[in-house]
Amino acid sequence: MNIKMLGALAALAAMAVPAMAQTVEFTLVNNSSQALHYFYTSPSNDNDWGYDLLGDSGTLESGTSGTVTIGDGSDQCVYDFKFVMDSGAELVEPEIDICELGSYTITD
Repeated sequence: MNIKMLGALAALAAMAVPAMAQTVEFTLVNNSSQALHYFYTSPSNDNDWGYDLLGDSGTLESGTSGTVTIGDGSDQCVYDFKFVMDSGAELVEPEIDICELGSYTITD
């Protein structure tokens, strides 16, 4: 087998491997005037929100930040975010590329 044939076979094998699920961490900064009580995410191609990523910690106070981990088994990079604030107000931010995200800041 020649080098070109090996290269072509390697390329075909790489395309046949399914995408790997990923775990992504980023810093969530609350620069709004209210505490954040719930934070939900979902791959943009999914209609159902995941679980509350604030979990047992419960609240991200105004002026603070924390590390968020998305490890839902998805291989997607584009997610929608849903924030529920102290007042009950909901903010939905569509199509955030979490694979390129180092931090995300909530503002009023």
